[in-house]
Amino acid sequence: MTRFFRNILVLIVLLNLASCNQILDKEPVALLVDDLVLNEPNDVQPVRIGLYSALRSMAAPNMIAGDFTADYIQHNGTFTDERELATKQLTATNGAVDQLWATLYGTIYGANFILEKLPQVSGVTDATRKQVMAEARFMRGWANFIGAYTYGDIPKVTTIDRVANTNIPRTPRADILASVIADYTAALGDLPSVASGSTDITTNATYLNKINCQAAMARYYLYMKDWVNAEKYATTVISSGVYTMVTNYADIVLRDFTTESVLEVGYNLSDDPGTSAYSLNNLYVSRREVIPSNQVVAALNSTESGTRSATIGFSTQNLKGNDNGWTVLKYGTASEDNNNIVLMRLAEMYLIRAEARAQQGNLTGANGAIADLNVLRTRAKAPAVTATAQADVLLAVERERVYELAFEGQRWYDLVRTGRAQAVMSAFSPNWSSRLELWPIPQREIQQNKSLTQNPGY
Repeated sequence: MTRFFRNILVLIVLLNLASCNQILDKEPVALLVDDLVLNEPNDVQPVRIGLYSALRSMAAPNMIAGDFTADYIQHNGTFTDERELATKQLTATNGAVDQLWATLYGTIYGANFILEKLPQVSGVTDATRKQVMAEARFMRGWANFIGAYTYGDIPKVTTIDRVANTNIPRTPRADILASVIADYTAALGDLPSVASGSTDITTNATYLNKINCQAAMARYYLYMKDWVNAEKYATTVISSGVYTMVTNYADIVLRDFTTESVLEVGYNLSDDPGTSAYSLNNLYVSRREVIPSNQVVAALNSTESGTRSATIGFSTQNLKGNDNGWTVLKYGTASEDNNNIVLMRLAEMYLIRAEARAQQGNLTGANGAIADLNVLRTRAKAPAVTATAQADVLLAVERERVYELAFEGQRWYDLVRTGRAQAVMSAFSPNWSSRLELWPIPQREIQQNKSLTQNPGY
C-alpha cells in the first residue's frame, strides 16, 4: 500500500498549506512517517486542519463514484476516465478509481497518525486531546465506510507502520464495517455538543459534532438494513434543532452553507479546485465532459420533482450533436456561492427515516414514512405521496432520493444497497454488468501490493 505514503494529504497541508487543487493534481512524492510533525501542543491545530483537508480531498471523487457509475450522466467530452464511467466500461486503470482510493487512504493514514501520536504529546489539554482524537476516529470511519461500499473488501489499516502498511491484504467488508461503527461510536462520546437553535451555520456544517456524527450513523445503519437504529439516529438529527430545512429548494443548489447542511466541505478563492481533473465544475460546466442523462432530466422536470428541477439548467447554446443542452448547476466556481460539496444534509435524514419506517411497515400517520416524504414534497411544491402499499412506498422513497439528492453522490450506492442496480442499470445501458456493483481495486495498487486481489470481472 505504498500510495498511503505517496498521497499523505495531511503532510502536504502541514508543509505548504497546499490548495485542494494542488492536492488533487500534483503527483505525490514518497515521504517517510517521521516527516509528519506532532511533537508539541502548537502542532495539534495544523495536523487537525490537515485532517479536514483530507476529508475535502475525498469529496469530489466520492461524488463521481456515486453519480457517474449510475444513470445520472452521459459522456459529452474527450476524457477517458469519464467515458469509461458513462459507458459502463470501467477499468482498473481509471484515474477516478485510483484517486478515490488514494484520498481514502490518505485520510485513514492521517487519522491513524493522530491516534498514535497525540496521546504522547504532553501539554495538550484533555478536552483538546479528546476532541481531536474523536475527529480522527470519525474520519477513519467515514473513509472506511466509503471504501467498503465502493470497493468491497479493502485493507484494514490501523497503524502508521510503513513496512506493515505496504503488504496488507484485503479484509472482509463485514469486518471493515464493524470497525466503522466502532469508530463512529467512540467519536460520538468525545465530539462537542451543539445546542438546539445554534446560529453558527458554517461551524455546524464544517466541523464535527455529536449531531453530524449521529447523521453518519443513521446512514450507516440504513446501509446495514438496521431499520430501527436508522430511524432512531435520523430522528435524533431531525429533532435536534441544530439543522433546519431551507424554504426554497433552489438555495440548496445555489448557496453554500445553508441551515440544512449537516456536513459540508468548503473552498475559497485560494483553494478552489476549479482546474482539477476531478473538479465537478470543470467536468459538469467548463468542459461539459459529462451532462445530465436524458433519464434524470425527465425525472427532475417531472411534476413529482416540483421545484427540484433547479438542480439542472438548460441552454440552447449547448444543444448540438449529442449534447442535450442540460447542465448540472450544483457545483460553481470560486467566485460563486455554490462551489462547496455537501456530504450530508437534513433532507437525507427525512429520507433515511422514511425508508426505515417503510421497511418496518410504518407507512401512514404523523410518524409514518409517507409523512416524512411529504415534508420534502411540500417544500418542493410537488404533489403529496398517495401510495399506500409498502412496495409502492419504498419505490416512492427511491424516486424521492433521485429528486432530492440528484448529483450529491448517492445514486449508485442506493441502487446497489437496495438490490435495484441490475434492474435499473441494465435498462439504462447495454454495457451494464453486475461487476459494476463494485469498483475495481486500482491496478497501481495491485502492482505495488502483491497481497491484493482484484474484484471479479476486472
